[in-house]
Amino acid sequence: MIKTDKPEQKGTWINMINPTQEEIELVTKATGIEFNFIKDVLDDDERPRIETEDNQILVIINVPIIQNATVIYETIPLGIIITEDHFVTVCLQEVDVLKGFVNGKVRGMATPKKTRFLFQILYKSASQYLTLLREIEKKTNEIELGLHKSMKNKELIRLLNLQKSLVYFTTSLKSNEQVMDKLLRTKVLEVYEEDQDLLEDVIIENKQALEMAETYSNILSSMMTSFASIISNNLNIVMKFLASITIILALPTMLASFFGMNVKIPLQTADHG
Repeated sequence: MIKTDKPEQKGTWINMINPTQEEIELVTKATGIEFNFIKDVLDDDERPRIETEDNQILVIINVPIIQNATVIYETIPLGIIITEDHFVTVCLQEVDVLKGFVNGKVRGMATPKKTRFLFQILYKSASQYLTLLREIEKKTNEIELGLHKSMKNKELIRLLNLQKSLVYFTTSLKSNEQVMDKLLRTKVLEVYEEDQDLLEDVIIENKQALEMAETYSNILSSMMTSFASIISNNLNIVMKFLASITIILALPTMLASFFGMNVKIPLQTADHG
């Protein structure tokens, strides 16, 4: 899907969501953008990076998403292609990072100012990570309370899913950080003086999200280790109890088996026996 009325018009923001082959060809023909720039972003495993070719700049970052079916937090690539006349975003699905821009709710948004627009998207991405990390912290606390009351597999599986999400976030934030550092250090993209502070804010926001993700990941790992020890201890107690019950239940059988052999029973020779 392409969200723009005139892809050939200069200064247009073209938002491509899981585009078809025909839509990719339409945009590349209208804008002159490299076909592979768009195609690469549609790979789930594409790594964040910056690439330039023929005065075209491709910036790929990982943005957070929520899989509603399982409430698992993951990341997918978001590609931003900048040319002299166009600004193109490419993603496999609609993402919350871009919704505010699509709806015109981002203050100071100006698509013709391509550098600023890029930095605004990067900032929104880092902010979205922070928002979802706070949700993960809240869910972790809820699961912890549940585990204190009942050691069920359901809660442990939820913890494992959150742990997996934090791994995705940490890996993606580290990769995004490298992209931002490259934007700051190199002349890949002309950074205007009025946009310098915004880029620095982006880097700070991303670093804060990374530190938070690493902290939560460590806490969750320690929590799972502790609960695993508690479960193991509870299992040992249950096994000891079952072993005791087994021994008690086995005593009548042992006695019956013993006296069922050629064993003299007391008083069996007595006159009244």
